[in-house]
Amino acid sequence: MSDPQAANGPAGAEREPAGAFDAKAFIASLPNRPGVYRMIGAQEALLYVGKAKDLKKRVSSYFLKTVSSPRIAHMVERVVRIDTTVTASEAEALLLENNLIKTGSPRYNIVFRDDKSYPLLRFSAHAFPRIAYYRGAIDRRGEYFGPFPNAWAVKESIQVLQKVFRLRTCEDSIFNNRSRPCLLHQIERCSAPCVQRISATDYRADVDAALKFLRGQQDEVLKDLERKMFAASDALRFEQAAVLRNRMTALARVQNGQTMETSGDTDADIVAAVVQGGRICVNLAMVRGGRHLGDKPYFPIHGGLFGDDADSQAEIIEAFLIQHYQDNPVPPILIGNARLASEAVIEHLQTQAGRSVQWIHQPQQVRRRWLDMAQQNARIALTRLLSEEGSQKARTRALAQVLGLDADGDLDTLHVECFDISHTAGEATQASCVVFREHAMQSRLYRRFNIEGITGGDDYAAMKQVLTRRYEKLSLRESPPDSDEGEVRAKAKAESLGLPDIVLIDGGKGQVEMARQVFEQLGLDISRLVGVAKGEGRKVGLETLVFVDGRAALELGKESAALMLVAQIRDEAHRFAITGMRAKRAKARVASRLDDIEGIGPKRKQRLLARFGSIRGIIAASVDDLAAVEGVSHTLAEDIYRRLH
Repeated sequence: MSDPQAANGPAGAEREPAGAFDAKAFIASLPNRPGVYRMIGAQEALLYVGKAKDLKKRVSSYFLKTVSSPRIAHMVERVVRIDTTVTASEAEALLLENNLIKTGSPRYNIVFRDDKSYPLLRFSAHAFPRIAYYRGAIDRRGEYFGPFPNAWAVKESIQVLQKVFRLRTCEDSIFNNRSRPCLLHQIERCSAPCVQRISATDYRADVDAALKFLRGQQDEVLKDLERKMFAASDALRFEQAAVLRNRMTALARVQNGQTMETSGDTDADIVAAVVQGGRICVNLAMVRGGRHLGDKPYFPIHGGLFGDDADSQAEIIEAFLIQHYQDNPVPPILIGNARLASEAVIEHLQTQAGRSVQWIHQPQQVRRRWLDMAQQNARIALTRLLSEEGSQKARTRALAQVLGLDADGDLDTLHVECFDISHTAGEATQASCVVFREHAMQSRLYRRFNIEGITGGDDYAAMKQVLTRRYEKLSLRESPPDSDEGEVRAKAKAESLGLPDIVLIDGGKGQVEMARQVFEQLGLDISRLVGVAKGEGRKVGLETLVFVDGRAALELGKESAALMLVAQIRDEAHRFAITGMRAKRAKARVASRLDDIEGIGPKRKQRLLARFGSIRGIIAASVDDLAAVEGVSHTLAEDIYRRLH
């Protein structure tokens, strides 16, 4: 990358006010070379990052008398200065642009949130490979198929493979310790290799056929099954012939169920961008091995000013392609509903993939149907989102009104946190904190707290501990407000520190009183505290909102939109707490079941877990298998077996 060329004034120079940017003089100084430009607004706000094949031509296009869109005009009005960086090529500029967008999240760029890795279907490296749902780093110890757009698509494919090829799905620890076939074998979903009901050679043949099926070679698999069926019939092995016939029938049903099937294409992604109601949806549909696996909608941030014209669609899709495929494999065929403005995007994807990548924006036949379906699904997802957003915003406004907050202000920033305590008769106590912001639950901000050092079942002490740990770093004790001005400063400090506007406590007067004590000790505003006391029969809609700042308790009733939002947040806190508590409890109980057996110390426990993989594997093991572990006598093995069953 070449040296940066910036339009900055002398160090420490006073910035020009927005709208006073001398575009003509600046453009005259730009070179006719590829690079990246950054539009900067007041207070050093990063407005936009763009790439250019020719910096002078591209930047000058923003300052024409007739601008291309209201979005561009809106942005240019706020430009204070423009920084540029010259690069060796347009492809290099594209990479730099993407990095700057990811790190700076400019106001007028499209930014797609980072998502979890896509799920895969994994064939384990085993004499009798296991098929399983997988998400994570790929290694060489197995074979992988995918990616799939969602977990449901993987599980559906596993069900197909079980019906047609009868491959195992059990963990190795279970497989190694079976003494008789499981239920899946009885319902003809597994060939029971665990008890030698099928040879390794025949099972491997089924695995190879499954892989061919996943790679789009369904016709070849059908012909092979048909050949084997007739051979078995000629040899008078009618039961085997019937099994093969049933597999062919199941495979044919799968093929007939695929309304978007093709034998010509192996792997392809379909990308459709739709703009509606001030929101953008990019729908990604995946085809692997000629099978349409489903699709997934993406809703980028900072997209509210884009139009539905061809140029906007192209910019949206280009942004998606660069950001999405930075961390995901690129298929050989990409189909979209816009002509790309820059060839550098595809060149970059080809470099990343190490092979040719084809972009098709005017597909024909089955590819046309793929694209039409992707566009239709994008519109459906966008309509659903807009409907849900409208309903959720109405609930947020209703809650603000009920609690005396500014219901006419910017409710996108309304920050609600809710706490719940969960345990089983005092065992494995955990507290949860969930966050509601921007009219939605923000799962990435959720937190769990292990509660220690209290009497089991003491919810008040648990609540005190979790609130103290959550908010002690946000304490305002060092600068309590002693005047109106001080109160304003304190409120500003609280907002900058990330204090929520509302703190919901799942409980009645007792829990809320404990929360009040914590907040007063930390110098926090107790008016933020709202208790959610359960109603008769714990039915949703009968809750009472409890306050500690002198306000009377509120019974809003079943029809209250505000109470429905409170119940939604409260229920999510309860769900998050109880799942964490159950996991903690199960872990503790698993360990204690072995620890309670006389003669099992740390070393023997470690050897047993290493040999059988998990407590489930130990439970499934026979006495002879247990006795085969070093340091475990036959008598001790019998004791272990008896205590675990």
